[in-house]
Amino acid sequence: MRSFSLVAALVVFLQVPAVFADKVVRVACVGDSITYGAGVADRGKNNYPRVLGRLLGAGYETRNFGVSGATLLKKGDRPYWKTGAFKAATEFKPDIVIIKLGTNDSKPQNWKHKAQYAADLVAMVDHFASLSSRPKVWLCKPVPVYKDRWGITEKIVKGEVVPMVDSVAKKKKLPVIDLYKSLSGMKQHFPDGVHPNAKGAEILAKAVYAALKGKAKQAAVQPAVPAGSF
Repeated sequence: MRSFSLVAALVVFLQVPAVFADKVVRVACVGDSITYGAGVADRGKNNYPRVLGRLLGAGYETRNFGVSGATLLKKGDRPYWKTGAFKAATEFKPDIVIIKLGTNDSKPQNWKHKAQYAADLVAMVDHFASLSSRPKVWLCKPVPVYKDRWGITEKIVKGEVVPMVDSVAKKKKLPVIDLYKSLSGMKQHFPDGVHPNAKGAEILAKAVYAALKGKAKQAAVQPAVPAGSF
């Protein structure tokens, strides 16, 4: 009987590492049409979250929760908060959340509510940070706008949205992925001036990958600040 017990215990012990080895890190890519992959040839294969997933490899499950036209602003013309993707990203119980919103917020009808942008960004950070999976939240600076279109302007994105993202990240002690810098000087990869093509999406994915893996100087990791402290 004793020998049987020892064998049984040994079997259980040997199985434990396998259980932990099967742990998959869930990555939620929250964003707008640039995250979704609008303008990317063969979008299903070449959108940035899909490329990021291939770069991360085994042990990660990366999902695209991008919504075309979505705003971070709750009073925007298409608040991300009210989309099915927001609900799906929440139910995904991610371990990592990458928030890339702000381009559509620069439109006049949305930016008139700019006084609420920082508070809404903090609210989204706190929402995801409070999930039972306790994910690490990363903020992304929007990519450059090479041609003002649909009300989206480089002046607002660079001069106002980017500084607000920086400000929230600093006060909440969150890591930032500087996609503005990573995609600067890449006009050739933005056919319509706003959305990156497949090559641009690949560059974007590589910038996110470098940040997650600690290879990007601009992605300084700092301890998170409790909800409501902003």
